[in-house]
Amino acid sequence: MTEKQKRHSIASIGTILFMVLVFLILWFIRLYAIVPEEEEGIEVAFGEVAEAGGYMAEQSEAVPLPTPEPSAPEQPSAPSDNDLITQEDEEALALLKEQEEAEKARKQAEAERQKKEREEQARLEAERKAREAAEAERQRKEQEAIAKANQFGSLFGQSGNNNGSGNSQGSGQKGNPIGHGSSGDNGWSLAGRNIRGTLPQPSNDFKQEGKVVVQIRVNAAGNVIDARETTGGTISDKQTIKLALDAARKAKFSEGDHDQIGTITYIFKLN
Repeated sequence: MTEKQKRHSIASIGTILFMVLVFLILWFIRLYAIVPEEEEGIEVAFGEVAEAGGYMAEQSEAVPLPTPEPSAPEQPSAPSDNDLITQEDEEALALLKEQEEAEKARKQAEAERQKKEREEQARLEAERKAREAAEAERQRKEQEAIAKANQFGSLFGQSGNNNGSGNSQGSGQKGNPIGHGSSGDNGWSLAGRNIRGTLPQPSNDFKQEGKVVVQIRVNAAGNVIDARETTGGTISDKQTIKLALDAARKAKFSEGDHDQIGTITYIFKLN
């Protein structure tokens, strides 16, 4: 027998002996285990009835209570229809509120815009009225000045060379610093100003006799910046009127503080 076979035989015998030993230990433990004695009942008699007798109540065996099974963890419940309806209602209310606020803001902005438009219109209307009033006042003053100039011009046209030191041919200057004067049969009127040099005369290339009254606007430097025909004249010939306007634009007056309105009256006579 080899060494290896001997070790196997010894191990097998040791295993068998160990199992026999364990069996004997378990047998003796079971043999000497204490078994509790059952309690006996006592008969009890009630009254004298022959049938009456006690009975031995059998001891009921204890029934073990069932072990409660562990409860499964609660699973999150799916949202119900009521929950969905409530959520939709809240979203709808929030959206409605947002729309109401946006509409309110829009109306406020529109009201503010309309208010600004009304204020701007009122401002423009006030400015327009102020301009019209200023223009009306200016025209009134101009008309007064023109009326006075026409009055002086008429006097100059009728009086010939009765005033001043000039002659009828226009070789000299008549006038004074109070704002009007004449040169020959022609006269001028400009409050507070005096003519510088001589009053320019129209050319002799005209075909109609009569009078042309020219309204002039003179700036602060004394230059005529505007000339136009005005009332008081008797000539309708456009060429003759143009001659008067061209001559009036060449006139030079003394300096002043601002623009002024005056007149120059030209008398045309055929030779």
